[in-house]
Amino acid sequence: MRAPIFLREDDTLKEYNMSRYFGTDGVRGIANTELTCEMAYTLGKAAVALLGSPLVIGRDTRRSGTMLEAALVAGITSEGGDALLAGVIPTPAVALLTRDHGAAGGVVISASHNAPQYNGIKFFDREGFKLSRELEDKFEACLQESESVRTGTLLQDTGSSSLTGKLIGVAQPLKDAAEHYIAYAVNLVRAQGIDFTGLTVAVDCGHGASFHTTPEALRRLGAEVIALNTDFNGDDINVACGSTHLEQIKSVVAQSDADAGMAHDGDADRLLAVDAQGNELDGDYIEAICALDLASRDKLPHSTVVSTILCNLGFVTAMKEHNIEVIQTDVGDSNVLTAMREGGYVVGGEQSGHMILLEHNTTGDGLITVLQLLATMKRSGKTLAELSQVMTRYPQVIINVKVTDKTGFHSSTVIKQTVEESGARLGADGRVLLRPSGTEPLVRVMVEAKDEHVAHDEAQQLAELVERELG
Repeated sequence: MRAPIFLREDDTLKEYNMSRYFGTDGVRGIANTELTCEMAYTLGKAAVALLGSPLVIGRDTRRSGTMLEAALVAGITSEGGDALLAGVIPTPAVALLTRDHGAAGGVVISASHNAPQYNGIKFFDREGFKLSRELEDKFEACLQESESVRTGTLLQDTGSSSLTGKLIGVAQPLKDAAEHYIAYAVNLVRAQGIDFTGLTVAVDCGHGASFHTTPEALRRLGAEVIALNTDFNGDDINVACGSTHLEQIKSVVAQSDADAGMAHDGDADRLLAVDAQGNELDGDYIEAICALDLASRDKLPHSTVVSTILCNLGFVTAMKEHNIEVIQTDVGDSNVLTAMREGGYVVGGEQSGHMILLEHNTTGDGLITVLQLLATMKRSGKTLAELSQVMTRYPQVIINVKVTDKTGFHSSTVIKQTVEESGARLGADGRVLLRPSGTEPLVRVMVEAKDEHVAHDEAQQLAELVERELG
């Protein structure tokens, strides 16, 4: 059997470090070949041993979801644990349900924004946070010790006694799981004395897990809702729709005179928005709008937000103009969350649309982001287009350069000196970032500047230099 391949959060298929099964967001691969039932079974057993019982389980709409759920539940119950089955439900709902039901942990079966043939398994601890690297390492050890993962054969006995009779765990439906999540999100808005009467909102659910939750929450708050892609057949999640394909939502907003368009990925932990004029608002815009709203109400601790090194320079500039500090982490929402928890910050996000509003949930939450974004519109009396004027996006050019000696990147004085010279030419109106890929023989060259031609020229010169030096 092939070693698992994992999709990282930058939407690019990559070979992950083969000594690890966990990528940036759990274990992920093509269902039934790279992510097998044997792996799911092993992870279920490990979850009971490492997290405890009961465990809340949710999934998205992929065809393979029920297959992997059955294997995961078999592992959990065979180890004496109980499973609370939430069914098809957004990832952030599992985090909430885990906390509110006093469960030992949560498990989500989803491959997020990826194509239908992929699936994944990711975990939350009892507080609804994604696992620490240390705990992931313990799950890794369980997978590596399993003969089923290495050979594709049935799981071999690892020496533990098989449980029988009343010691075997049970699985049972978690009643009203979606209702619990919807009511929670709606009440957050109502507590602010706001409803959405008079707003028309188009929502693209991407044939995914938000098919009911987001449209229903908006209707309860008084919005007129145009819901797209709320049906699913297991093979259409994220296909030409949702947050990775905004053409459809843009078209619907234009044709319907909607006030805003909202698009989720398959498990609804992301949100990208479209204003009434059809302009796209990525995670940088959304974070900027939410941050300024909180700051205006004295609800932004330390006047600080968290993003990644890939956020647009326009976002950083806009925050600086409003005396808000931006802490930039390495790529990945887990890195953003770690910085937020360590610093006591409540707003963090990624350009891809992950928004963590830590006051409301412990992970990226597309529904809560939709509602808080619309609440800001209502509170301010401004359109989404007007709110987005808070920042001006700088043109950004990214070139991936294939290299043969990635290790030489940090020791090259020529590259270092040239990067410094490029940065000096751009000054405060631009930014240069070179990053060796952690998983591929690539160096990523990124240049931002107010002038797109300047950004392209600087990036091209740097890319050619990197190719000469390391190619």
